[in-house]
Amino acid sequence: MKQDSKIMFVLAFVLMASLLGLALLFRACSNNPDVQYKKGLAYYHGVFVAVDKTKAAQWYQKAADQDHANAQTNLGAMYSNGEGVPTDKSKAAQWFQKAADQDNAIAQFNLGLIYSNGEGVPMDKSKAAQWYQKAADQGYAFAQNNLGAMYSNGEGVPTNKSKAAQLFQMAADQDIAGAQYNLGLMYLNGEGVPMDRSRAAQLFQKAADQGNTSELINLARMYARGVGFKRDINKAAILLRLAAEQGDPDAPTYLENIRDNRPF
Repeated sequence: MKQDSKIMFVLAFVLMASLLGLALLFRACSNNPDVQYKKGLAYYHGVFVAVDKTKAAQWYQKAADQDHANAQTNLGAMYSNGEGVPTDKSKAAQWFQKAADQDNAIAQFNLGLIYSNGEGVPMDKSKAAQWYQKAADQGYAFAQNNLGAMYSNGEGVPTNKSKAAQLFQMAADQDIAGAQYNLGLMYLNGEGVPMDRSRAAQLFQKAADQGNTSELINLARMYARGVGFKRDINKAAILLRLAAEQGDPDAPTYLENIRDNRPF
């Protein structure tokens, strides 16, 4: 099952829609943690100022020191990725923990991810599942997908295919391609849900529409074999060419197999 493996930033924000608004922001009280956080966002994303990851980290630090959870989350992500600060997985984990303790769903997801991978903290699949659960309970789709994969694989939690399918459905409903793919596999194999190849095909199509190459290849395979769809070699070839154009290393070989009437 696919899990999302990227440390997440708090990205949703509203900055001033004019240079005057930006000027007001930078004239605002520099001791206000929300202002400090927004300045960090402005420097990180280059909104009306030049991108400067070092300055972004400095402003996030000021806000994080005043317990601003979003700033703590983003500062942790910068330490995890080595952006604007030296890479320090342990320090990243400390900042994620502070924000997660304030019920920040993205920090909880990041904490689950680093416990799952053993980055900056000892690997602990059980703790990973617990933090994913906290974020999933807040509706955070990436956490729902990763927790679903853990229930499907029996990592950190008892194997529970039905619960996995429920979590994948929650994330798939929020257009997470990996969750759509995972749920499609469950319908294809009848795991946690009744076997339904037509439903599996629909989910693979939704995931493929988002351009992920593995989903494109899986969908091409279903068209080539007539699973969930009427057999259509031409459509399979189109999907494989799309995957090849996006750099999938296996797609050209699969295209050759189709041309030579060999399975893939």
